[in-house]
Amino acid sequence: MFRSYFRSLPLWVALAFSTALVVATAVRPVSAFPKPSVFPISWELKFEHSAPKRIVVRTPGTINPVAYWYMTFTVTNNTSEEQRFLPVFEMLMGDGTVIRSDKEIPAGVFDEVRKRERRKSLEPMEKIAGRLLIGEDQARDGVAIWREPTTRMGTFHIFAGGLSGETVIMKEGQEIQIKDWTKVTDAEKKKLTTLRKTLDMTYQIPGDEIKPEEDAINSQGEEWVMR
Repeated sequence: MFRSYFRSLPLWVALAFSTALVVATAVRPVSAFPKPSVFPISWELKFEHSAPKRIVVRTPGTINPVAYWYMTFTVTNNTSEEQRFLPVFEMLMGDGTVIRSDKEIPAGVFDEVRKRERRKSLEPMEKIAGRLLIGEDQARDGVAIWREPTTRMGTFHIFAGGLSGETVIMKEGQEIQIKDWTKVTDAEKKKLTTLRKTLDMTYQIPGDEIKPEEDAINSQGEEWVMR
C-alpha cells in the first residue's frame, strides 16, 4: 500500500519525501538523547575502583589541615592493541557544581594517599596517563583526588572518562554522522560537541559536618552514559 501511494506522487514530491527519510534516519531527535551502544562498538578498558574516601592532610606552607576525597583504581588493557589512556575524572555535586580531579592538589596529598593505601604501585594522574600496553600484567594503578567541596556531601556523582573509544557527535542537540571530516570546515566544527562513553558512579553520604570522617559512604549504583 505504501509503495503504491509513493508511486502515485509527483516526481518532485517523491524525491523530497525520500530525502526527508534519509535525513530522519541519520539524525536522532533530542527526545532520544544518545546512550552507549548495548553491544561494544569500540575499544574498552577494564576498570576497577574503590569507593571514594576522605583524607585530611596538612601540607607544607599551610597552617590548617585540608580535607580531600580520592578514588583509587586499576585500569587494564585487554583489547587487541595498545591504547592511549587519557583519564578524565569529574565530581558532580547535588547543586550542579562540577569539579575536575587533580586540579591544584599539593603533591603531598598524593604521598599521604599512597602511604595510607600501602600501594607502592599507585601513580598520580599525570603519570598514569599515556600508553597502556596489552595484558593483565601491564595494568596500572592510579588515583583521582579532589579537594573537599563541602562537609555535607549528600548525593554526588563521579564520572570516569577515557575508558572507551565510543563517541557520539552532536550538533544543535541532535546526533549526526560525519563520514568525511576533511569536508567539515573549522566554523562547522565549532558547532559540534563530542560525547564520550563515560562511567557514572553515584554515591550518597548521610550525616552533617560534625564528624564527616565517620559518615558511611553508600554506593547508589553505576552505569555507562554518554557525556
